[in-house]
Amino acid sequence: MTRQMMLALAVCAAINMSPLYSQTTAAPKTHTAHKKTKAAAKETEEQREIREMREQLQAQINELKQQLADRDARLSGATQAVQDSQTQAAAANAKAAEVSSSVAQEDERVKDLQGQINTAVTTDAAAVKVVADDQKKLAAAVESPSTLHYKGITITPGGFAAAESVYRSRSINSDINTPFASTPYMNSAQAYTSEFNGTGRQSRLAVLVNAPTPFGHMGGYYEMDFLSAGTTSNDNQTNSYTLRQREAWAQIATNSGFTLTAGQMWSLATEVKKGINPVPNGENLPQTIDPQYHVGFTFTRQYAVRFAQTLGKKANIAASIEEGQTILAAGSNLPTNFFFGSAGNTGGLFNSTGNGSTAQNYTNSVAPDVIVKYTADPGYGHYEVGGIARFFRDRYYPTLGYTTAVATTVAQGTAVNSTAVGGGFFANARFPVTHYLDVGLHMMQGTGTGRYGTANLGDVTVKPSGALEPLRNSQGLLSLETHVTPKLDIFGYAGGEYLQRTVYHGFTNAAPTVPVEVGYGAVSAQNDSACYTEIPPTAATGYAPGSSTCTGATRAVIEGSAGFVYRIYNSPTRGRFQFSAVYSYLTREGWTGLDTHSATGFTDPKATNNMVFTGFRYYIP
Repeated sequence: MTRQMMLALAVCAAINMSPLYSQTTAAPKTHTAHKKTKAAAKETEEQREIREMREQLQAQINELKQQLADRDARLSGATQAVQDSQTQAAAANAKAAEVSSSVAQEDERVKDLQGQINTAVTTDAAAVKVVADDQKKLAAAVESPSTLHYKGITITPGGFAAAESVYRSRSINSDINTPFASTPYMNSAQAYTSEFNGTGRQSRLAVLVNAPTPFGHMGGYYEMDFLSAGTTSNDNQTNSYTLRQREAWAQIATNSGFTLTAGQMWSLATEVKKGINPVPNGENLPQTIDPQYHVGFTFTRQYAVRFAQTLGKKANIAASIEEGQTILAAGSNLPTNFFFGSAGNTGGLFNSTGNGSTAQNYTNSVAPDVIVKYTADPGYGHYEVGGIARFFRDRYYPTLGYTTAVATTVAQGTAVNSTAVGGGFFANARFPVTHYLDVGLHMMQGTGTGRYGTANLGDVTVKPSGALEPLRNSQGLLSLETHVTPKLDIFGYAGGEYLQRTVYHGFTNAAPTVPVEVGYGAVSAQNDSACYTEIPPTAATGYAPGSSTCTGATRAVIEGSAGFVYRIYNSPTRGRFQFSAVYSYLTREGWTGLDTHSATGFTDPKATNNMVFTGFRYYIP
């Protein structure tokens, strides 16, 4: 309570007490109202001042009451305002807490959204790159397609143009292709003369056709070169040679991994780079320029029907039925009472230039060759193992027996068809030793398998009865291939092929009690007395080289080679231009034969050859 209010209250108390005092001393209560009014009219100065003071005080009190009422009202309003403010503050705090929670959630959402945006940006960038790459690929496919599209198939061309040469220290009268077992002994004038030949005949054209199917795919492949000679072919002026079929096969494959291939193709016995099915350039060939490849390498290209099945992702198995032909190894004292083939019939579109009974062009085969193979690609190299079965048949005349006489007729029903079975097994392995070096191992061992060797040593000889006898044969090749740079490969090969001596004893009509050796590599029947004696031309041979006594049945052919391939320019869209050079040293060893000039009476004929190959090639991309 303020001082003014206390003063006012004290004054009010005094004033209130003053009338009471006056009344106690005033006239008695029996006075009339008239007297009161008169007495009042005669209000003294003092009373007036007191009354005025009281009125003023009452006014101040009323004013103070009003102020107090106003203050109370204001206090009440302020209290309500405070309460409202507190309520609002509580609501605001709750709202703030809610907003804070909401903000935190929004922060999480913003962070999540930012992450999504970042992911989307990264994804979009990757998508943009994919689109850009696809556009580049599409542009490249349009400007330089790797395949041609026709209806529902794709057509892929291939091949190369070649300019190659070969130098041999001993002439074989051969183009770029080397008949290894024909390297001359020292009795021939060719052994003393070298030869150099340049050629473009190995130039090659190829086309692959592929068509997708609901169950897999199907297609075919055709490949040709000019390593064939017609009757008018020569090098005198135009060097014109005939086109040759190398491969021509059709193929159908299912999504389950089964493949059927039929036509002319590389033999199943030939090593491949991966898998087991024929594919263009899928063979693991020596990198030599010589199209006869290398001694010890196993190959044929012939008719075949091949059935193959994948076994998971790393293994394959296949069986092949292939054309069977028989090569008769040149023997000694062979009977004349048999045949197994002859020169071709021109009406049947075969070559009619036969070479007699010892080297027929076409065989009257009883059955095709059968080959099976298993391959594995475990991620470290390529591995193969397989087997081959061969069937040889001839027709001979037992009534003639072993004789040097030639019969003009025989009794009907006396001839006999004789069948002999040969075969063997083979294995190949090729694996990386380092990033820069690959090692390859190849071998084949069997009887009657000489035709599958690149030296072509022979399959059979003839018994005194006239029946065929398969010869034991071995083939082996070691490969070392280095990849010095992406442009340069340096390689080396060492290989050999062996043909076993197989001899029987028979009797002639002229000397029925004196046995003679019959077969391949017969010692007493192999006269090698003049294998090192050169015979000059005679009147009968004119300017052609003379011939001397030298049977020289081949025991083994061995070759070692070293070379390189340098890719001068290599582009996936423009092709490849490369230069190659290879040096080879060849040895031909004969079985021991009689030699009247030798102190021992025997000799082992031997022939060698140095060969240098060069080649420029442009490959179609």
